[in-house]
Amino acid sequence: MVKRVAVVLSGCGVYDGTEVHEASAVLVHLSRAGAKVQMFAPNVDQMHVVNHAIGKPTEEKRNVLQESARIARGDVTDLSKLDVSGHDALIIPGGFGVAKNLSTWATQGKDCSVQPEVEKAIKSFHKAGKPIGLCCISPVLAAKTLPGCEVTVGHDSECEKWPYAQTACTMKEMGCKHVNKNVGEVHVDVKNKLVTTSAFMCNAPIHEIFDGVGVMVTDVLKLA
Repeated sequence: MVKRVAVVLSGCGVYDGTEVHEASAVLVHLSRAGAKVQMFAPNVDQMHVVNHAIGKPTEEKRNVLQESARIARGDVTDLSKLDVSGHDALIIPGGFGVAKNLSTWATQGKDCSVQPEVEKAIKSFHKAGKPIGLCCISPVLAAKTLPGCEVTVGHDSECEKWPYAQTACTMKEMGCKHVNKNVGEVHVDVKNKLVTTSAFMCNAPIHEIFDGVGVMVTDVLKLA
């Protein structure tokens, strides 16, 4: 049976949207597995627009749905139209857009709120007993919407390889169980059908990121 997977994007570009390499890895692995993919994004303004050449915000305004269409090659649907009954699984790649456009994590940390349509999607798939795959920073969305869940964003001790380890510590403060995993590994929260992996939370070669995302996709499809 062909698995139908909803992929939620948060724009286009690591600093203010979806991490492009993570999105591509998700799509390649889903394609290889024969899954049918439909991409979604909220029709909202980005928190801000970052000049990726210098890493600084600009005065420009951009729309998350329109920017996500760059990754989706134009084939992206307003997230408000996502119907959980038409899909077997949900996957959300990382990138700062998750922390800026799909939530307020970037500015509020553990006190953040999740964009309403994103929160509805996660809770709806969870309630339906359908698996959810989250990589890089996107596990923070589960930490906020599924209290007590088990996740990984890599390691919880900061070093050159794990520069964002504080995220794991913050999620533990929120009541989640964080499980340390290497970049090529995932953690599967069996009870919540939640599959997470660190991706670019780790300072690792891009092929290792790609492979780790592939393990996540494989495990999500096994649960679907």
